[in-house]
Amino acid sequence: MQPYEERLTAPRSWWFIAVLAGIAMALILLPLGTLPMLGGLIGGGALAAVAVSSYGSVRIRVVGGALVAGDARIPLEALGAPEVLDAEEARAWRTHKADTRAFMLLRGYVPTAVRIEVTDPADPTPYVYLSTRHPELLAAALTAVRA
Repeated sequence: MQPYEERLTAPRSWWFIAVLAGIAMALILLPLGTLPMLGGLIGGGALAAVAVSSYGSVRIRVVGGALVAGDARIPLEALGAPEVLDAEEARAWRTHKADTRAFMLLRGYVPTAVRIEVTDPADPTPYVYLSTRHPELLAAALTAVRA
């Protein structure tokens, strides 16, 4: 069995934007005095950092005969063969090829993805789309666990 775990962390530039949000809040509160300005710097920066951290904390794992993607836990018996998508094909499946019924763990800052058909006839979800930085490794792990 080939284990797989990935955390889709936010890019470094987003952390820089969080710092800028704190500075912007400090500048907004500057006319009220030094103490409100410092509170705005700390509070605004902290809120922006929490937002970036929570958005970038989603994990994809292959554990115990199941695919765990964010809050979803999908048994591997309900899934077909994984399809590795390069950046161009992943963009197509995020836009004009997308099905509104699909389960999509989508992160715009991750260009590649894996698409897996859902073979369970009782499930209306046609496929699972997962943004991943290592689509070949995820597909290999899914294939190895199912074998």
